[in-house]
Amino acid sequence: MATETLGSIPTSTPPNDTTYKPRYIDIGINLADPIFRGQYHGTQRHPDDLSAVVSRAREVGCHKLIITGSDFTSSRHALEIAREYPGTVYTTAGIHPCSSSIFSTTHSHVDTNGHTMPCDPDPSQPIAEDHEPDVERTASIISELRTLIEEARSSSAGSSPLVAFGEFGLDYDRLHYCSKKIQLHSFAAQLDLALSLKPQLPLFLHSRAAHADFVGLLKDKFGPRLEKLERGAVVHSFTGTAEEMRELMDLGLYIGTNGCSFKTAENCAVVKEIHLDRLMLETDGPWCEVRPSHEGWKYLIEPPKPAAPAATNSTENGTANSAEVTSNGIPPEQAQQQQPRKGKQQQSKKPQKKEPEVPERWKTVKKEKWVEGAMVKGRNEPCMIERVGKIVAGIKGVTIEEVCEAAWRNTTKVFPVDE
Repeated sequence: MATETLGSIPTSTPPNDTTYKPRYIDIGINLADPIFRGQYHGTQRHPDDLSAVVSRAREVGCHKLIITGSDFTSSRHALEIAREYPGTVYTTAGIHPCSSSIFSTTHSHVDTNGHTMPCDPDPSQPIAEDHEPDVERTASIISELRTLIEEARSSSAGSSPLVAFGEFGLDYDRLHYCSKKIQLHSFAAQLDLALSLKPQLPLFLHSRAAHADFVGLLKDKFGPRLEKLERGAVVHSFTGTAEEMRELMDLGLYIGTNGCSFKTAENCAVVKEIHLDRLMLETDGPWCEVRPSHEGWKYLIEPPKPAAPAATNSTENGTANSAEVTSNGIPPEQAQQQQPRKGKQQQSKKPQKKEPEVPERWKTVKKEKWVEGAMVKGRNEPCMIERVGKIVAGIKGVTIEEVCEAAWRNTTKVFPVDE
């Protein structure tokens, strides 16, 4: 059993309160990114506020966080963080497709100063396809990854914080990081490793603009119905078509949704079709925040409250008629004449700051103006998972309770985070 800590909750059904309290598991959060330590591209912009990030997540009911391991550095850092928050933080380990150039003969890996790659496509020049996989380097990488996984699974007292293999897969939207040829090689090599682990780990998968190749390789390794896949898998941060999503569900895979899943009306139509028994929730922070420009944003806006009825003046009920006298007994025409004229400076009023259409729980500031307790503008956090849940509920026309409980059941069925 994992150590029970502040912010973790019992494994049974939620308390039978009259008002439902949402509970979330963020299946994909890049807490190993230096941004959550206040570091941006190698420069310390503000103090390390990781503990505040975890605290805000707990405050909204996000009791379990699974940190994404996308290369050796982030996978190891994720394990270190998980040991700081036992029972709350868990991890994955794998090589992201955008980090897979380490498998090539050129090893032309883009230096990101430890940061994870943004989730948006990039139109930059793709890497040439004439780069070849390096057989010896591949063997070394897979051996190192196997050792990392086996040590993480065996060195922990009680349940291991390592709960999945990944993030790995294919990403043809960002070929400037790694070519198709090397991505396919990396994906196949890691699938072989995942298949050989005893017992297998659940898979944390990535697929962007590569559906046919992605499904084809999964079937090649795990069988036409993925019958050799023992522990299940999620395709996280899904942005594909409805047809692609239905094929993934038919194969028994789960679908992860975050801010990138709500950008367009087409995206939202796909989310509407995700079966509740195949749904998982995530933020993919510090990226993939829900923005006002997204189609799904409208589901966060509360309908305006009905205005209170205006008070009426009547002489019949004994109240004074404001058309006849002012509060000090002077007729309004005379009172208006007696008022001094205001200068231009007096007449100009400072414009009122417009209230946000979606209320903010916490103050949000730019990183250069960081203050303790504030969120950083543009840095998505796991506490924002409540917005993901609310949007999914709005799109599907169901309650937030139905969304949260379905996602919780699905996640704990696949990932051992509730033991």
